[in-house]
Amino acid sequence: MMSNSMHQNIQQAISEGATPKALGYSFPAEFAKQDATWLSWPHKEASWPGKIDSIYPSYIEFIKILTLSQRVCINVVDATMQATATKMMEAMKVDLSKVQFYIHPTNDAWCRDHGPSFLIGNHPAAPKTIVDWNINAWGGKYPPYDLDDVIPTRIAEALNLPVFYPNIIMEGGSVDFNGAGTVMTSKCCLLNENRNPHLNQTQIEKYLSDYYGVEQVLWVSEGIVGDDTDGHIDDTVRFVNEDTVVTVVEHNKDSENYALLQNNLKELQQMRLINGKQLNIIELPMPADVIYEDQFLPASYANFYISNAHVVVPTFRCDRDDKALRIIQDCFPTRTVVGIDSTDIIWGLGSFHCLSQQEPSIQ
Repeated sequence: MMSNSMHQNIQQAISEGATPKALGYSFPAEFAKQDATWLSWPHKEASWPGKIDSIYPSYIEFIKILTLSQRVCINVVDATMQATATKMMEAMKVDLSKVQFYIHPTNDAWCRDHGPSFLIGNHPAAPKTIVDWNINAWGGKYPPYDLDDVIPTRIAEALNLPVFYPNIIMEGGSVDFNGAGTVMTSKCCLLNENRNPHLNQTQIEKYLSDYYGVEQVLWVSEGIVGDDTDGHIDDTVRFVNEDTVVTVVEHNKDSENYALLQNNLKELQQMRLINGKQLNIIELPMPADVIYEDQFLPASYANFYISNAHVVVPTFRCDRDDKALRIIQDCFPTRTVVGIDSTDIIWGLGSFHCLSQQEPSIQ
């Protein structure tokens, strides 16, 4: 934590227009060491119509795995919600000494998108900062979102960290980082006119560079069918180390996802990293179709979360689960891959990565 004078110094630089990149900050890869995972306790029944109660066993199992190697910070609406969450976690034997609650009211549970973007750098006054991007509920689909929109600043106030305000729409699930200067994203999301219609691709790349501290932006074109985020990258392509990605592919040629994901694969094969190297590309199968109440849900094994000791992977009660877990385990030899049933959670149109946001360590 910073002294007030240090805080004032860095805030002064921010107020004078300095960007994170100009001050030496960058967004670490998810596989870098973490201090904590941030979550927002699910409470919006409209996100899981008719079955919100069914998601808690898997959600709490996720928390239980996280606490084995790091703190878990949970935004709750009020003390009553905190007490309810505590009771539910006690029943599942979660190590509550690793859980911290913050009374930060939210509209919804998707902390990947409304949570803070933590940056780290060599700045002596503030080795850790937060970027507070604007959100608009994925193109205005799910109002209200006023409480979610201020969560990064509320967390910054709680942690006494300085805040950058780019003043454009950006969601954490739309970007993935290799920790070596590259961010991967998708045209179908970031170039969608329902996000930042006043910005073109070059201008958006400039924001990504300045506020995430990257040198290179790589774009795939497509998302998966059923994804109400308009194609977040965390359902399709994920870095597992500095030069390797896993990308989901659909083997059923009759599936709507087949051509979309083949197109992404071809684009990835043409990409080069900053050092000129080709990407190492590992293909990850899509699960069998998950359909509930005639709605095609965006189930994807790529929506995994990387903690210090584990990789938590959503599973979908299908015969491809084990193969996906083996492929991901091979990508993370120093971590243990854990599959957790996400069949009910995905009814909310997201899974473990969508629900979480990492806080990197400065160690």
